[in-house]
Amino acid sequence: MMNMTDPIADMLTRIRNGVRADQKSVSIPHSKMKAEIARILKEEGYIESYKVEGESAKEKAIVVDLKYGPHNEKAIAGIKRISKPGLRVYAKGNAIPRVLNGLGIAIISTSKGMMCDRDARKAHAGGEVVAYVW
Repeated sequence: MMNMTDPIADMLTRIRNGVRADQKSVSIPHSKMKAEIARILKEEGYIESYKVEGESAKEKAIVVDLKYGPHNEKAIAGIKRISKPGLRVYAKGNAIPRVLNGLGIAIISTSKGMMCDRDARKAHAGGEVVAYVW
């Protein structure tokens, strides 16, 4: 097991690689934050579904079912980590970034929990810009 400095980046990389390799699903070590990111991806229609498997904290995993269109088009064209452990990126509630003019979403960790950029704008909640998905 390698030392994980950025488990969120690892999650996004697993999803990105899974989509590139046309896999049906990818398995990701579980954490509450990753489960929240999976929930947002599901709500925004970027993944088919996700489920948490395993009993103990050590073996818990999130299985993400990747989404493809009828002609195998990828639902996720790109997924990028924005705020990294070495360089945190924050946005105020009134200055939340737009991804590809609103075609993509920004996942934001606010004091009111994880939400997509649209919900964060509605709630006027700023926070850490975790990732962009388009």
